[in-house]
Amino acid sequence: MLSLLVVTALASLAATSPVLPNQTWPPSFCNKLECPKYTMVKSTADYEERLYASAKWTSTTVSGAEYDVAVEMGFLRLFRYISGYNKKKAKIPMTAPVLTKVEPGQGPDRETNFTVSFFVPFADQANPPEPTDPTVFTNPLAQMTAFVRHFGGYASDRDWTKNAEALEKSLDAAKESYHKDVYYTAGYDSPFQPLHRHNEVWFIKSD
Repeated sequence: MLSLLVVTALASLAATSPVLPNQTWPPSFCNKLECPKYTMVKSTADYEERLYASAKWTSTTVSGAEYDVAVEMGFLRLFRYISGYNKKKAKIPMTAPVLTKVEPGQGPDRETNFTVSFFVPFADQANPPEPTDPTVFTNPLAQMTAFVRHFGGYASDRDWTKNAEALEKSLDAAKESYHKDVYYTAGYDSPFQPLHRHNEVWFIKSD
């Protein structure tokens, strides 16, 4: 469950983030916010295969916490960054999704690492404002192919894990090659959107 501070931050963003005009891009689940561009490679009953263009994200890594706590900590660091706590003191529009890379056993004492990221708006992709917080960094992600499973509702830690396991089972049955040691969660919705919520889990295709 998100804390009151995070809910208040999201309410502020809902009031101030620019809304893009109706168009074929971005998809409806991006809620008219900027989100990373992809090409649909394949769609099955269980998952989609998407080719994502290379892009920059703003990221922060949290270790030694449960999923919900880590994502909340990461979100608040990134929210401060887009609210003007950067070297340009620039206010940066909210984007979608809130993407979290989950790396089990990679932190100190084999704790899970959670890297929480906001997509850098297209206008800032060439030169994102430099963070002032040393725990926040610009994170260029190369072109990648993601296997994506989506589900609705307010997602709990267990929901993310259950859907990642289901996606893994589908990919294994289809004999797909993918990186099994890391997966991503992607949340697209404000807590004020009770209906038609869209959540995703990703595994990245291996060569």
